[in-house]
Amino acid sequence: MPKKYALLPDNEYCIIQIKDNGIGFEQTNSERIFTIFQRLHGRSEYSGSGVGLAICKKIVDNHQGAIFAKGRQEKGAIFTVVLPLRQ
Repeated sequence: MPKKYALLPDNEYCIIQIKDNGIGFEQTNSERIFTIFQRLHGRSEYSGSGVGLAICKKIVDNHQGAIFAKGRQEKGAIFTVVLPLRQ
């Protein structure tokens, strides 16, 4: 897990990973994809409003967790969600 996420060392966490074989993205955009209305492709290429991952991040943040992604252009992506087992 990237070191910049401030998870509490005494908490137990659940890690959920979702892997797809979709269009992927350049790793340099891994933070940008969680910004509301941020799209990496034009609407003519792929549909969507650019809010889905931003909503996921807001939910995870509200539960004191972390979300991040690793992607490769045209190879897909792996999204990782880390949530505390107890609130």
